[in-house]
Amino acid sequence: MPSRDDKKLQESIERLKNKGAAIRFSVIGAGHGGLAMAGHLAITGFPVKLYNRTDDKLHAVRWHGGISVSGEVNGFGKMECATSDIVRAVENADVIMVVTPSTAHRSLADAMAPHLTAGQIVVLNPGRTGGALEFRERLNVARVTTPLFITETQTFIYASRATSAYEAHIHRIKNSVPIATLPAYWIPQVLAVLTRAYPQFVAGSNVLATSLENIGAVFHPALTIMNAGWIEKTHGDFDYYLDGITPSIAKVLAEIDRERVAVATALGIRSVSAREWLYLSYDSPGKDLYEAIHNTESYRGIRAPQNIVHRYIFEDIPMSLVPLSSIGNMLGVSTPMIDTVIRLGSLMHGVDYAAEGRNVERLGIAGMSIREIRNMVVGGAAGRARKGAAL
Repeated sequence: MPSRDDKKLQESIERLKNKGAAIRFSVIGAGHGGLAMAGHLAITGFPVKLYNRTDDKLHAVRWHGGISVSGEVNGFGKMECATSDIVRAVENADVIMVVTPSTAHRSLADAMAPHLTAGQIVVLNPGRTGGALEFRERLNVARVTTPLFITETQTFIYASRATSAYEAHIHRIKNSVPIATLPAYWIPQVLAVLTRAYPQFVAGSNVLATSLENIGAVFHPALTIMNAGWIEKTHGDFDYYLDGITPSIAKVLAEIDRERVAVATALGIRSVSAREWLYLSYDSPGKDLYEAIHNTESYRGIRAPQNIVHRYIFEDIPMSLVPLSSIGNMLGVSTPMIDTVIRLGSLMHGVDYAAEGRNVERLGIAGMSIREIRNMVVGGAAGRARKGAAL
């Protein structure tokens, strides 16, 4: 029998389905991705609010009244408002699109918690590894009892750059982006709302699948660390993938990928390998990971970071590799190569990423069995985690 919260959420979904182009969006984050998303949504005809924590980044958007978009999408998207007030940002929003580095998800959940209202859809674009789990756990810690839809995407839908404080250039919109809700049984309903704006969104299996198919976790941290000397000497003046990935480095990446797949398998998730992912995403053939990467034409010309103080380390290690390591450790899956990359990145940055990152405690799954984790993710059962009503 449906719970009272489920009935409220079903009513909210039906209302949103009927709103069509009147669905009200709030985009959280005015960086490269946030400007592209807010501008595109407004050009499409949706009411859009834009939020950024630092108000200075919003001055140009306010002055011009919106965001100018070029590239795959062209036009001017008028903003309903541009604000650094989180209360105003989430107020009356039907869909809250979080487009920030995943390192900000925790603090954003804390800031939003007192102000979220029943039936709102919160989407992490993307969740990286464990984003929806961490967000839900922060709401549980704040004792939020409001029924919500917590959602994450497997990757970000745009390849885009901000060309000024109010202009965004969209190089490409991905053809297909899996999404998942927590719990998974709301995926079809939430998808029916989100595809009004993004027909490219497709149903993922659950948030474990969207989280564990984070291929950036395989490539970026180790590749940056193993090329640290070249990066610091040349300020990144080389092709990141095609020059940076040699046969020996590709072997390390393949081992990290094997460990990622092993953690996924332990959780009952069939995750494709990085080599398979390259073929599925870019039609890149190869008998091994090195060959597949070097057959990926889209990687040609992508330059390396200019220094090692880069999100490939300070975001991808704590938000992507640490949860893989922590989950693996809890389930008895060895991840020695992932652990080595975490330690090296921590040493280079002088930060204990293992302590600061998304461990099983922060994901709200510490001490849970595989069955309990899957029951929570698929059906919403609380398991040993603190029970909350954020769904």
